[in-house]
Amino acid sequence: MKIYHVLMLTILLTVPFLASSADADSIKDELEKSPRHGEWVKITAADKHELNAFIVFPEVKEPATAIIVIHEIFGLTDWIRLVADRLAADGFVAICPDLLSGMGPDGGGTESFDSGDDVRRAIRGLTTERVTTDLDAVRKYVHDLPSTNDKVAVSGFCWGGRQTFSYAVHSGVIAGAFVFYGSAPPVEEIPKISAPVYGFYGESDNRINATIDATKAAADAAKVKYEPIIYKGVGHAFLRRGMAEDANEAQKKATKEAWERWVTLLRGL
Repeated sequence: MKIYHVLMLTILLTVPFLASSADADSIKDELEKSPRHGEWVKITAADKHELNAFIVFPEVKEPATAIIVIHEIFGLTDWIRLVADRLAADGFVAICPDLLSGMGPDGGGTESFDSGDDVRRAIRGLTTERVTTDLDAVRKYVHDLPSTNDKVAVSGFCWGGRQTFSYAVHSGVIAGAFVFYGSAPPVEEIPKISAPVYGFYGESDNRINATIDATKAAADAAKVKYEPIIYKGVGHAFLRRGMAEDANEAQKKATKEAWERWVTLLRGL
């Protein structure tokens, strides 16, 4: 438990990667010009509170696999919505819930907070039970849509990556978990996982990577499928950084390879 709190504190104190104004404008422009159908929906969780979520549908002929995209410690941002839109471009129904729904001023979500620090403080207050309840509701919502098949996977970045790994422990019905540079649950919880877990990590991110070997050993012992890949020349948040206009070649390469792997694995579920 002590290690968990130290890790969480480290995450919260990490200097965030902030998109430039040019990147922010580019993201908004791509979202506004997207030919795919995206909309905001409200989902009622088991404890009766409402979640706001953004969902994007692919242009396909058959019911599609669904993917839940869990946001970073920065809350539900336009970048997360852009990831969902690009996943829809590759043929998946992508939904990104605002897990701060109802936690902000006047019952608002991420958009209602005055600062990034306020967002991070609010996310620190989210319990595993609350997140699990919310993700259960999102999974059921997207699973029951007529446009989806029976496969619902979950993914997330940084804080969302940790929540993805944690949800794999608590849910026995997801088709797969895609963890982007998120910390793993305690090793004693690994045997509870039934879905395959795929990890995406940057080479220069030892804060997270230091736990991979122990997690892999626990997964192998429990016959849990856990496949971590470490991408060279990049650090934490490499996918976000690799999608930015000022990304370097290593970031672009890692992002391209990670995205292709992600899509291939999703298609193979």
